[in-house]
Amino acid sequence: MTIQEIIELYQDAVVQIATKTGTGTGFYLKDYDLIVTNNHVVGDSRRVTVKGHIFEKRLAQVVFTDRRYDLAFIIPPVDLQLLPDIKLSDYSKLKDGDTVVAIGHPYGLNYTATQGVISRVDRVQQGIKYIQIDAAINPGNSGGPLVNENAEVAGVNTFIIKGGDNLGFALPASYLKEALDQYLPHRGELAIRCPSCSTLVTEQTLEAGQYCPNCGTKIEFPKKDEPAEAPISGIAKAIEDILEKLGHDKELARTSTNKWEVTEGSATIKISYNPDNYFVVSDAYLCRLPKTGIKELYSYLLKENYNMQGILFSLHGENIVLSSLVYDLDMTPEGGEHMYRDLFQKADHYDNVLIEQYGCEPMLEEK
Repeated sequence: MTIQEIIELYQDAVVQIATKTGTGTGFYLKDYDLIVTNNHVVGDSRRVTVKGHIFEKRLAQVVFTDRRYDLAFIIPPVDLQLLPDIKLSDYSKLKDGDTVVAIGHPYGLNYTATQGVISRVDRVQQGIKYIQIDAAINPGNSGGPLVNENAEVAGVNTFIIKGGDNLGFALPASYLKEALDQYLPHRGELAIRCPSCSTLVTEQTLEAGQYCPNCGTKIEFPKKDEPAEAPISGIAKAIEDILEKLGHDKELARTSTNKWEVTEGSATIKISYNPDNYFVVSDAYLCRLPKTGIKELYSYLLKENYNMQGILFSLHGENIVLSSLVYDLDMTPEGGEHMYRDLFQKADHYDNVLIEQYGCEPMLEEK
């Protein structure tokens, strides 16, 4: 199978995962009806947001974590059984020099594939074998599949050595298959793999409510009465409270620490708060400058800026942006709700006006 065919095959199966602290990658295995990723991608989150090529961002449940092998499994938020049947490779057949492709979402970018070779098929780190590769792996690639020339999952992209020249490491598929087969009889239940003896532990099998029944290691199981997400406070909580009042799901809107993204009609608005400079910035990238009639367009934008309060048009390169800038101490619940309602409505209104009446070009979007 060619590299291009592999990339196209995996396009639907690879998903982007986001928590309130960052983003990562996962991939869907039909045989197990689970999304696979790294434990460090999901962290302590019991729910994460998942976005795929065939479905929009949804909340999904984390049902399995394994700290030692850095694995986590997620229940798909939608039916994905129609996706390609991705298979796991036979680790014993991998050789140094084999061509591989690392697929993921580095730095939050959508679907990136890098080709390389296996530098060492059995590099041992802390008692675990890893596949060392020279294909570029960056933050956000974690949890994505390492694919061989037969379009099989050879491993799970797991970590890099900072400062190294393309020193990437993937957990072999043999470890993944062992964990999947161990968890499959308990699918749907919340389970933790003991970091000491690798026994699968569920809430029902915990010894004395907190210990591994096999080796006695203390297992930190989430309590049922604890919130799914750690509570937030301050300006971040104020922003999320406002978003909820305006009908937006705060968990789906959250893209990272102090960052949110919401859709209003045909407009997408990105919100960010930087505690270091005390400002909340909200930007709606509406459209691109037209080829002709720019003088008339500028005149219109300046007049609209004169009539608006707290919101203004600006240019970022060729992009027309509708923005608001608020000092954090001025972000009151009432004032913030009014400002965001106004911004969302105007963003949805203006992107259509600018395209239909002034010939502006739609924003470029990745497929």
